[in-house]
Amino acid sequence: MGPTGYGDSPYACFSSFAGNPLLVSLETLAAWGLLSSGDLSGVPPFPPGRVDYGRVIAWKIPLLRAAARRLLERDDARDVRLDDSLRAFLAREAWWLEDYSLFIALKRFFEERARSRDETAGAWNASWDRDIALREPAAMRRWRKELERDARIESVIQFFFFRQWQELREAAAARGMRIIGDIPIFAAPDSADVWANRELFLLDGDGRPAVVSGVPPDYFAATGQLWGNPLYDWPALKRRKFDYWVRRIQAATSLYDYVRIDHFRGFCACWTVPAGEKTAENGRWEPALGAELFRTLARELGRLPLIAEDLGVITPDVNELRESLGFPGMRVLQFAFDAAEAGSLSADNRFLPHNHAADSVVYTGTHDNDTSRGWYAHRSPEERDYLARYCGSADGDVEWILIRMALSSVSRFAVVPLQDVLGLGSEARMNTPGTSGGSNWAWRFENGALAPRAAERLRAMSALYGRVPGFSS
Repeated sequence: MGPTGYGDSPYACFSSFAGNPLLVSLETLAAWGLLSSGDLSGVPPFPPGRVDYGRVIAWKIPLLRAAARRLLERDDARDVRLDDSLRAFLAREAWWLEDYSLFIALKRFFEERARSRDETAGAWNASWDRDIALREPAAMRRWRKELERDARIESVIQFFFFRQWQELREAAAARGMRIIGDIPIFAAPDSADVWANRELFLLDGDGRPAVVSGVPPDYFAATGQLWGNPLYDWPALKRRKFDYWVRRIQAATSLYDYVRIDHFRGFCACWTVPAGEKTAENGRWEPALGAELFRTLARELGRLPLIAEDLGVITPDVNELRESLGFPGMRVLQFAFDAAEAGSLSADNRFLPHNHAADSVVYTGTHDNDTSRGWYAHRSPEERDYLARYCGSADGDVEWILIRMALSSVSRFAVVPLQDVLGLGSEARMNTPGTSGGSNWAWRFENGALAPRAAERLRAMSALYGRVPGFSS
């Protein structure tokens, strides 16, 4: 739920701690008296079924900033019911919020300067003045003073996000619902995390990554995936007693009941690619200090409600680490019937339901997969035949065949993408790994799609397999 940057990917956020302003409800701000009905009139005609991020940003961010200014003005007058909670939020979250808010204010300043010069704005380490990019003390003092008001507006927008999210989470908890969140292992290069903690990352003297993250060639990409995130300086993290990660997990568990950590194998070793490479092929595995990190996290935070994303190139040390920590791993049903992923269609494929373990989470597919209907449309006759023989029949909607397998699995949790519940095809795919832009991260459902029939079918099948406490079909 972080503030996304270029490419709109939630795995490339401006902060690991901030919330995405685009998720803030303007209607709720109006109910708080911070926006008028006139402010909310004249909504642009957004395209159905897709998020046009550029148009949303152009319309929504000015309204959020206007609401923040109004709260600051009213807060100064001490005549609003939100002032106490705002002050408490600003004090409680200052440890990350001050750097993030200044970072966003600086980005806006240098982007506007670039536009005035008919230039293209880049990341902080490419387009900012060198003294503030490297956080020289005199520059920090000057810019904090010069952009104080703008930074404070960004802090108030974060207050909007977190207050609304807590209200949503409390409403969910009152209905017996728990929430699984997701955090990436790496920080984005263009982020407040890296700008404010350069010593924790492998950077050059100008703050640019010396090496970058990715994964070697695999099922998703023949030349690997070049993510471009700076890699951690693990000895530096250790010297600081892993405080950065302690705070990341604290922040995540304050938002979610369970937390899925993406790319868990990176806590054993990271695929390290020299900066400037065009693909991830010429990388190497470099060891990480995951075991020491998680011992520290357990000592500082107690039981960790984490789910390990253990897909891709998984070596025995990754399984050993995950099992020693008691974190459930992942099983993706599409991979069970995909000859390219499995290497061959055989009964020992770990993604097949009869090979699942209780300490796992089963998915029909993830955000990186095609929808189940779209996936099936591209399967070979051999793969379709194998699925039919395994299930006894492949008649009916293939997405519901996979949903039944997921819900009937012994895995602790079953996760079904909404696209599968709605029976959508490849047009509703969320992300294609190894690519950027285009339709990635843009799918959204519309209220009318949530038909009672699909809800009833999902609930009845969930109850049949014991996944709805207190309800029997």
